[in-house]
Amino acid sequence: MTALPDWMRPPRAEGWFAEDLDRLPEAPRRTELIDGALVFMMSPLRSWHGRLVTALTVALAEQAPAGVEVEREMTIRLDQRNRPEPDLLVTTAPYDPDRTWFDPADVQLVVEVVPPESAHRDRTVKLRKYAEAGIDHYWCIEDEGGTPVTHVYELDAPTRRYAPAGIFRGTVKRPVPFDISLDLGAFVPHRAEAD
Repeated sequence: MTALPDWMRPPRAEGWFAEDLDRLPEAPRRTELIDGALVFMMSPLRSWHGRLVTALTVALAEQAPAGVEVEREMTIRLDQRNRPEPDLLVTTAPYDPDRTWFDPADVQLVVEVVPPESAHRDRTVKLRKYAEAGIDHYWCIEDEGGTPVTHVYELDAPTRRYAPAGIFRGTVKRPVPFDISLDLGAFVPHRAEAD
């Protein structure tokens, strides 16, 4: 067995802390911190995922009011041992070219386009952690035979838990965190039928 590179060894017995991510230039591009452990997105992302994230980023940015930014593939520092990286987020934090993470207090919406390798984390672990951090809105977008299906959650502030706010196939219309109208089905081509 090959020895681990030095950068993969936790700097302390308690594991990794949120600030450690900024000191790991050797780590794969999509690396997040969950409960003090580094999580790497090692599988290649499908074209369906990339097209959907890109189109969704552009569409949300076009609909966002002044003072609201849409960012993709940036981490959120939930606490000292958790810094997940959603596919995109909507924030009220002003643009900062040197930013490497966002504070949950500045995040209005988190969107995960769910690939098979992170399905459990996206549907359960991140769902709980984003709610506990006080992020008001969370969307999980799944591939249902080529059609985007969006599971929308809203924060119940007193309990710090998400309540389901709907399941949307293709089209998503939401009044929060701002007026949003999307035809996600138009963002990705449908699979060609076999002859």
